[in-house]
Amino acid sequence: MGVTLVTGGTGMLGSHVVRALLMRGDTVRVTVRPTSQLDNLAGLDVEQLECDILDRRQVRRAMRGAQRVFHVAGLTSLRASADASFRVNVEGTRVVMEEALHAGVGRVVHTSSFAAIGPAERGSTADETQIFTAGRHGLAYVNAKHEAEMVVLRLAAVGLPAVIVNPAHTMGRGDLHRSSTEIVRRFLRREIPAYVDGAVCLVDVEDVARGHLLADERGTVGERYILGNRNYTLDRLFSELGRISGVEPPAIKLPLVVAMTGVRALEQRPGRPALTQVELLASSLWWTYRSTKAKRELGYSPGHHEESLQKTVQWYREREPSHLQEPGTRQPLLLRATGLALAQAQRAARIIAP
Repeated sequence: MGVTLVTGGTGMLGSHVVRALLMRGDTVRVTVRPTSQLDNLAGLDVEQLECDILDRRQVRRAMRGAQRVFHVAGLTSLRASADASFRVNVEGTRVVMEEALHAGVGRVVHTSSFAAIGPAERGSTADETQIFTAGRHGLAYVNAKHEAEMVVLRLAAVGLPAVIVNPAHTMGRGDLHRSSTEIVRRFLRREIPAYVDGAVCLVDVEDVARGHLLADERGTVGERYILGNRNYTLDRLFSELGRISGVEPPAIKLPLVVAMTGVRALEQRPGRPALTQVELLASSLWWTYRSTKAKRELGYSPGHHEESLQKTVQWYREREPSHLQEPGTRQPLLLRATGLALAQAQRAARIIAP
């Protein structure tokens, strides 16, 4: 068996893919950059090769002897500019896929995102057949991930043996860059004073890593597979986190228009805002999905959803014990009173104008 190349293997998801591949018995090569944090690869028997996915010559060198490629690298920040997001997520994907085709690798698994499918209609769930209409929201990351999929599919049509996986919002251990699990960290630090109506599909990172290997072994070329698990409204998610961690959930739920006004004011202040308009808008959408296709065609079977949240909470308590709120911590009295008053006003409004 040849080498299995993993881009983005130092990140949360990529490192779990690496571990799963090693358990399968693969010889693994991981691309790294001079600035990469290597903690997630500590103690793993892998070849580390310096490679920027935007550098075609370096990518071509990384492909030498590779039989399989797992392209996990990407830029996930909603705060990144459109130029940066498209450069890494689209052009980086184009370079990796074209070089994989040129090298004649036997299989490529491209890590996309639920973002490439777009949010579901409020109160419903989406699957792989949903037509992409999310461009209207103006979210650069969402548009870039969708366009990256188009790159992969166009090359699959001319011979690239590529399969696409669309992970939901990943939870678990190893999020060194505080990306997908940042909402849990901020919850534990009691840095979410208020929130809006929204929903999200959560999945354990270990389940997603196993899903990558299933896509490699059983996936159909040119197809994509959602790797998700439990769909949560933000109300339910914060309630679950409160029960697991012992930290009281945010007390105030605001209409989006009201919250957006406050965030605009935050962005006008000097320094890095706690929240941006883009992040707020994204949190208000319905990122809820069905993994029926992956279960049926790949044999994908995620574990219990609660364990994923428990692992995430425990990981942050181990890493930042002095910065997190202790179990039993309540929201400030003023916030609780304000939240109660708003909830009562909203209930009254629904009674008057149902």
